[in-house]
Amino acid sequence: MKANIHPEYKEAVVTCACGNTFKTGSVKDELRVEICSECHPFFTGRQKFVERGGRVEKFKKRYNLD
Repeated sequence: MKANIHPEYKEAVVTCACGNTFKTGSVKDELRVEICSECHPFFTGRQKFVERGGRVEKFKKRYNLD
C-alpha cells in the first residue's frame, strides 16, 4: 500500500432518527441515519408506517379522483 493516501479510520458515533446511538468504525466522526436495527420493522416485528403522500395520492388530489 502507498503511504499517506488512505483516510484515517476511527471510531464513529451513529445516531438514528429514533434516538438510538451506537459506535462503529468509519472515516467520519459522526453518522446520522433514518432507520436502525432498533426501529426497523424486520428486526422489531412491528410495522411502522411512514406516509408522506406518494405519487398516486398526489395525482388523485390534483385531479379530484377521490
